Amino acid sequence: MRNYKVIFVTLPSEMNGSDPKINTSPLLDIRRRFAPDLERVQARIAEALKTSNPILRQVIDTFLQTKGKQLRPMMTIIAALMFGQVNAAAISAAAAVELLHSASLIHDDVVDNTDTRRRRPTINSLFDNRIAVLAGDFFVSNSLRIAAETLSINITRELGELGKQLSVGEFEQIYTARQHCLDESLYFRTIYSKTASLFVACVRMGGYAVGAKEADIDLISRYATLFGEAFQITDDVFDYFDSAKVGKPTTGHDLREGKITLPLIFALRNAPDDTRSELLDLLDSDSLDDTAIRRLIDFAKDNGGIDYARATVARLRSEADAILRQLPEGDSRKALADLFDFIIDREN
Repeated sequence: MRNYKVIFVTLPSEMNGSDPKINTSPLLDIRRRFAPDLERVQARIAEALKTSNPILRQVIDTFLQTKGKQLRPMMTIIAALMFGQVNAAAISAAAAVELLHSASLIHDDVVDNTDTRRRRPTINSLFDNRIAVLAGDFFVSNSLRIAAETLSINITRELGELGKQLSVGEFEQIYTARQHCLDESLYFRTIYSKTASLFVACVRMGGYAVGAKEADIDLISRYATLFGEAFQITDDVFDYFDSAKVGKPTTGHDLREGKITLPLIFALRNAPDDTRSELLDLLDSDSLDDTAIRRLIDFAKDNGGIDYARATVARLRSEADAILRQLPEGDSRKALADLFDFIIDREN
């Protein structure tokens, strides 16, 4: 049996939850509006993760040192405020979805053998894959427990549906990478499952926590879908630019894994047959070197892929604006609009 020593890791200054880029961005202003409720969410998470095991406690302490952007708990709180007042169920719902999201990231880092995430060391790199997988399982279990403690079957059902969607999204991403699918509808189906479904679950759980009408929950869910799709497309565009700005391991990281995202889908779909076949063969190679990655990136840029992706995000923003006008006026609606502006203008 392998012996694990409790390790005490001195983390970069960014690990304290204070990302300089975030602190100088409009996101900080948005977060300040909901600071008391976000603090309650963090306290609920910390309480749920309490353990006497020294190894697991070290993992959890490491995790709790960074809060990330907190977009998902904010979405839950905003939805609750839009249709009522933030109550204990809304706080628990936000904590539950954040824990499930965190678990999915921990597991993804193991699957992808990732050493850093947003310029910070991953759990699997600080400890090992076995510890990371078990820690992710611990997070999932606590997420389900918190949701069940709300005594809301709707909140619990939404969390279960979210877990299913996240799993399906990963399988669809693996399938599209292996098959090099150029089907845009399949791309959107994949990014719904792996990204947008999280934001949808947040607003639905926030709405259910305060007893919102089903029609209102469905309406804000449509907004959250567009929000999540725009978030992921923007993230996919980052893969084509300087990684130092966006905190990814390397420029072209997605391409190295065979993932074809919207910029390259568009460029290849509109390329001559021989060029398309040649580049797809390049993606099929056992290992893409830097020259091949650069060629694919330049091809997507030179053939309108980046422009098309950004135009798609602008279209999603326009559709989201139309939905926003149907939601109740007030601070919550403005916060949703401000968050959409942030996710499409951000650099990481």
